[in-house]
Amino acid sequence: MSTQITIDLPDGAFSALRQDKREFASELRLAAAAKWYEVGKLSQAKAAELAGLSRADFITALAHFGVSPFQINPGELAREAGVS
Repeated sequence: MSTQITIDLPDGAFSALRQDKREFASELRLAAAAKWYEVGKLSQAKAAELAGLSRADFITALAHFGVSPFQINPGELAREAGVS
């Protein structure tokens, strides 16, 4: 099941990015998914689903936005590894 939403955007947005509407919609989904993953609102799997990509392709696409696929800070990593 999927839900469709409509967003009103100025026509110039498409030409500024040199994309047609379909490409723009895909890029918008990916950008939203990457940002929401980066800030911890979505898991990697859910973000990939939102972007319409496999998890592997989503991880690769994160580099386009400068987002690390690893969302753990050094303190959390040390605790998980049992290091004090």
